[in-house]
Amino acid sequence: MTSTRERQRAAARARLEKEMAERSAKARKRRQTQAIVSAGVALVLVVAGTVWLAVSLGGDDDKPDTTAAAPGASECAFNALPTDQRPPQIKDVGLPSNEQSGTGVQTMTIDTNLGPITAKVDRSLVPCTAGSFTYLAEKNFFDNTKCHRLVTEGIKVLQCGDPSATGNGWRDTDGQGGPSYRMPEENLPTDKRPPYPEGVIAMANSGQPGSTGSQFFIVYGDSPLDPAYTVLGTITGGLDIVKDVAKAGDDGAFAQQAGGGHPKKEVVIKDLAMSNPQG
Repeated sequence: MTSTRERQRAAARARLEKEMAERSAKARKRRQTQAIVSAGVALVLVVAGTVWLAVSLGGDDDKPDTTAAAPGASECAFNALPTDQRPPQIKDVGLPSNEQSGTGVQTMTIDTNLGPITAKVDRSLVPCTAGSFTYLAEKNFFDNTKCHRLVTEGIKVLQCGDPSATGNGWRDTDGQGGPSYRMPEENLPTDKRPPYPEGVIAMANSGQPGSTGSQFFIVYGDSPLDPAYTVLGTITGGLDIVKDVAKAGDDGAFAQQAGGGHPKKEVVIKDLAMSNPQG
């Protein structure tokens, strides 16, 4: 049988081996921690060096903007059209700021030859579209333009906002104009039935995502349009003007394409203004 002394020696060896293994594990963990910290410090130094280099090489006007985004602001994507893809109907007035307010309610006032049409625009729902509209209005983008399309069958809309639809008579290119940029859609009524009820004002697009420009349409009767168009706001006055234009009918110029035609009762936007956000 194994003697008591031999058992004691075996137990002592086992304790010593366990202690040595624990010390080795701790040393290994300490080395790994030091390596990670060293790598982290090196990364911080590289980034700091890059920032220092950028500031050093730039002039006073090139200092990075450290101003924080304003509370309630939204980052918007206004995508400039390539210059070789801009037809003559495009009106270039530059680009709005990428930072737009997402708070407050604005009043849109469309002063037409038939009387004023007003709408309420909630910037919390459409910060980028409202910002674009405000920018274009300040540039007199919509002044002296005609609402070029009326649809009396089905979707019941009056479409406006083409800066090239001006002057006497109509052109084959009416409806092809807009600003020199496009933006993504907002506030799509995917959960509404109908998506576009009477009194809604919404943005037209080409049918492709991110193709919203300046053209908009006023819905004068519940419309079954697919919910693919930004709902900009709600008409608060002058809807009777649009209904009277609809009663006069259209000339069917777009009947074989998108539907409808030029309104027989001409609507000219003399001025379009957006009030400062309230609330």
